[in-house]
Amino acid sequence: MPKILVVDDEQNMRTGLKDNLEFEGYDVETANDGEQGLNKILENSYNLIILDVMMPKKSGFDVCKEVRKAGITTPVILLTAKGEEIDKVVGLELGADDYVTKPFSLRELLARVKAILRRGENLVMNESERDIKIGRLEINFNGYKATSKNRDVAMSHKEFEILHHLWKHRNSTVSREDLLTEIWGYDETPTTRTVDNFILKLRQKVEVDSNHPQVILTVHGIGYKLVI
Repeated sequence: MPKILVVDDEQNMRTGLKDNLEFEGYDVETANDGEQGLNKILENSYNLIILDVMMPKKSGFDVCKEVRKAGITTPVILLTAKGEEIDKVVGLELGADDYVTKPFSLRELLARVKAILRRGENLVMNESERDIKIGRLEINFNGYKATSKNRDVAMSHKEFEILHHLWKHRNSTVSREDLLTEIWGYDETPTTRTVDNFILKLRQKVEVDSNHPQVILTVHGIGYKLVI
């Protein structure tokens, strides 16, 4: 049974999400502010974290940043009352995997929860593919682990998914639209700018010189190609 942590300072929202997620068959824990949520994340293992942005003590952005800094790759969905593109971009750049703008429909949130958990299950690979050399990185997709020169490299769950998709289609062009469909996997997708932001972050970790990429190449007007 997948284990989900809901972090939100609004009691009605927290209780409502817990009840509905449990009705769907998930094991749900809650935290009522960012500080308590961060402590739970650092002390326990979850399959998914649903994280409100505007909270006392620590914002959702701060929690997400510290979680990724600690090397925890658990998928994160941000809940935000702000609709501006800049807030969404900031959240994704800090390592969140998805965002939902309040007010949202419960059906939409549940669809995204299911999609993220399903993609996590599908990421498990064959034994022969567990340790892969991609640019400067050694990648273990099964363990969501990346290293460079025997040092751990922090990567978000979404970054692993994107890199895995590029790996499956290595030496072939993958369009931005295909990445949006396969990685985000729902009707109301982020913009192609979101894909470009994630590719920029991946290049900083994969490439020897991210300003002159040799591994993740841009195919102008279409998308990207992973060259192995």
